[in-house]
Amino acid sequence: MARVSEIKRKTNETDIFLAFNIDGQGKSRLETGVPFLTHMLDLFTKHGQFDLTVNAKGDIGVDDHHTTEDIGICLGQVLGEALGDKKGIKRYGNAFVPMDEALAQVIIDLSNRPHLEMRAEFSSQKVGTFDTELVHEFLWKLALEARMNLHVIVHYGQNTHHMIEAIFKALGRALHEATTIDPNIRGVPSTKGML
Repeated sequence: MARVSEIKRKTNETDIFLAFNIDGQGKSRLETGVPFLTHMLDLFTKHGQFDLTVNAKGDIGVDDHHTTEDIGICLGQVLGEALGDKKGIKRYGNAFVPMDEALAQVIIDLSNRPHLEMRAEFSSQKVGTFDTELVHEFLWKLALEARMNLHVIVHYGQNTHHMIEAIFKALGRALHEATTIDPNIRGVPSTKGML
């Protein structure tokens, strides 16, 4: 059964179409209106071996907040839907990714218990025109809507671009691991019998 989902979401602030395929080929078609976010989502898709399409129009004349937040909401919702009953998935994922002097780690539990724990100190408040505080906003909305436990740690780094890039690559790799079907797992990987 194909693990795919899509969503259309329109508010007074954003108009978004997003389609996601868990078992993809690392292909992305992205029009977010937020160049740095587009770059990060492209990395996430490639390293997670997903397929992702995003067509977003937002009030970027104000700032990038609403568009970034709402893409996180949409991605979380389609991920949750595409996972279905979660039978046979590994559930947990962990990835370390270096980017030059920076080292990021992302740990995921597809537990149906949303939580974000983030340990990252960025040296700059902006990368280009992108506010770095929006990384937390995006990740929190992703974790909340996908109902996953998400831990993000930047162990060290100096260049903010490198640190955030390492986070998104590690996010893709950890999510790929957590969503992988393991033929040795029978049913749902929980003693509760459901996730």
